[in-house]
Amino acid sequence: MKSSKALWAIGVLTPLAALAAWWFGSANSTNPFFPPLQQILIRFQELWLFAHFSSDVMLSLRNLTLGFTLGVAAGLVIGFVLAMVPLIRWMFEPVIHFFRGIPAVALVPILITLIGFGVEMRVANIALAAFFPTLIATMDGIRSVDGGLKDVCQVYRLTTAERITRVYLPSASPQIASGMQVSLQVAFIVMIASEMLGSSQGIGALTLLAQQSFMSADMWAGILLLGLIGFMANMVFELVKRRVLAWYIGLRAQERAA
Repeated sequence: MKSSKALWAIGVLTPLAALAAWWFGSANSTNPFFPPLQQILIRFQELWLFAHFSSDVMLSLRNLTLGFTLGVAAGLVIGFVLAMVPLIRWMFEPVIHFFRGIPAVALVPILITLIGFGVEMRVANIALAAFFPTLIATMDGIRSVDGGLKDVCQVYRLTTAERITRVYLPSASPQIASGMQVSLQVAFIVMIASEMLGSSQGIGALTLLAQQSFMSADMWAGILLLGLIGFMANMVFELVKRRVLAWYIGLRAQERAA
């Protein structure tokens, strides 16, 4: 208990110490590309808490949430089907591995050509980015279910729905959750890239515009906001994962203690 509290305190104090060092280290800065942190925070408040909150911040968060949800849902469903039906998996697995090797950012020009510069393009790109990590994790998680559990399913003549909900999903859920967390991180990166490459709205677009206009304080304010959103999104996901997989975390703790 004491060690966990100490680690938690270190995790909180380290970012605060970094901010303090940034504050005092940049206080007297006259470099136009590295303005003082105080100036950056002023612009952060003016831009992201007032002027562009509803028009750009909420737009980016909505696109991220919608694209991530669609991508993860598709990855779960298709991953289950491919893992449960070997013939379909053998047919489509080479295609899947081919397309997953293409960086999601590289698909932005193609999607712009097919869909245009609208919100649909950005959501589709985010969904594609979130799709493959969840798909691969779901396939691997279902296929790695213990053979003894599969035999039990046959002995008790469980239906396909009962096998998925009572055996396969609980057994594969830790690996699926890890894949979803990777999907969230990749989707966040693609959200920024799609706004920078094919949009005039959103946090990424305004941050790039500030850089091109030599408004360094605005650029650093955008970078700071993106870092905060990424950190908060990952922290929320980690909290939800720990609550949902509390049984698995407790089991692992008992195994380490033994």
